[in-house]
Amino acid sequence: AEDGIRDDLVTGVQTCALPICQSNFSFLEGASHPEELVEEAARLGYSALALTDECSLAGVVRAHQKAREIGLHLIVGTRVRLHGGLDLVLLALTLRGYGNLTEFVTRGRRSAEKGVYSLSLAALDGGMGDCAVVWLAGTSAQSWQGTWLARRFPGRVWLGVALSRAVDDPLRLAGLSELARACRLPMVAVGQVLMHNAARRPVSDVVRAIRAGCTVAELGVTRPANGERHLRSRAELARLYPASMLAESLRIASLTRFSLDEIEYRYPREVVEIGRAHV
Repeated sequence: AEDGIRDDLVTGVQTCALPICQSNFSFLEGASHPEELVEEAARLGYSALALTDECSLAGVVRAHQKAREIGLHLIVGTRVRLHGGLDLVLLALTLRGYGNLTEFVTRGRRSAEKGVYSLSLAALDGGMGDCAVVWLAGTSAQSWQGTWLARRFPGRVWLGVALSRAVDDPLRLAGLSELARACRLPMVAVGQVLMHNAARRPVSDVVRAIRAGCTVAELGVTRPANGERHLRSRAELARLYPASMLAESLRIASLTRFSLDEIEYRYPREVVEIGRAHV
């Protein structure tokens, strides 16, 4: 059964891992324009792409325009790092979910100085209706965090797993699998993408150095060990991830059907009585 799923993911029209991307609208982090990410995803045969800039929706209009032009489904979302260590990706499932996302991002930006944001766990108390959540659990993640998320997002939260061909990938995968079992959360394969292709790595390194206030040579161990933070072929991703995690990525993509085309202007009601001229 798993081989059948894997073959379908490689040869079909679907993506292999949920392509969670940050563009250059994630200031001093992403190294590609939204349009470049969309075009590369289409070239690789993806059927969907998630643009999830950090506490921002600023790049989604450009991504949407390009995605509509070439026929790619754009998943609208954002990534946030909350006080307390939770690293989350929030994805709009519906128009209502998009409205909740915009309010959430606005609240975070208004709570801090320009250029940064501030969001606590309490910001999620409302449950963020019509949004899906992918938990990007780090090495210090604890099971209570996953349990807490599961209570607030029943049936709408996944534990995201990003594999980048690092030497500790097998160990990380084992640890995250144990965490997912403890929290009773499904695991989903994700690509934490910062550039549309590997050729953009020098730009990514420069951006990282500017963020750290040092030269590229001085980045040392903070520089990624490889250049895998780009969109990869579906066949390559199918070799990296277990089939069950790839199947969950398809499930999330099928749930996130919101499009910016659903947004319409709402003009104010006319206050002048019918038959009376404006003065």
